[in-house]
Amino acid sequence: MPALFAALVLLLLGAAPQSAKADPYPWCANLSDGFGGARNCYFFTLEQCRATVSGIGGFCEPNPFYDGRPLGNERRAPRRRS
Repeated sequence: MPALFAALVLLLLGAAPQSAKADPYPWCANLSDGFGGARNCYFFTLEQCRATVSGIGGFCEPNPFYDGRPLGNERRAPRRRS
């Protein structure tokens, strides 16, 4: 009986839809000072990133986890009303 239960659990886990999602933000602000620091990868535009680092230092770079694919409705343009 325990083996049947274990098989059922494994079957259900295998049937569950699991998809990896890439990061939806294409730009990162690297706030490193050479001795460690932080990285903030929550920018949709390069201008947003540059505005963040302009007063505190650092630089902007492409997000290494961004692959350009849309993830759903996070970046969907607003629908026009007629």
